[in-house]
Amino acid sequence: MSAFGGPRGASAKPPEKGIFPLDHFGECKQVADAYLKCLKQHARDAVACQELAKKYLQCRMERNLMARQDLKELGFKEQGAATSSSSSNSSGSNSSSSSIGRSSRKGS
Repeated sequence: MSAFGGPRGASAKPPEKGIFPLDHFGECKQVADAYLKCLKQHARDAVACQELAKKYLQCRMERNLMARQDLKELGFKEQGAATSSSSSNSSGSNSSSSSIGRSSRKGS
């Protein structure tokens, strides 16, 4: 019988991105607090608070609290891409959809 109901010998998985220093001096605390407040106001809808999440990650990268990485690699779209796709839908242009198709093929 295992202690405390857990299986013995189970190994823990390391974090996907490795370790990073905590923000001990509160250098990005204002942005983090604004993000948490936004989540609370929008019923935990992360999409509604995406710009604040981006600002928080940028703050951490600028202060060497995490490794510098392209925000596209972290799941964020370019700021112009969101506005151009909505304007292309109204004009009937396929320029943004063709670029989306090209980018999805790169990952294949």
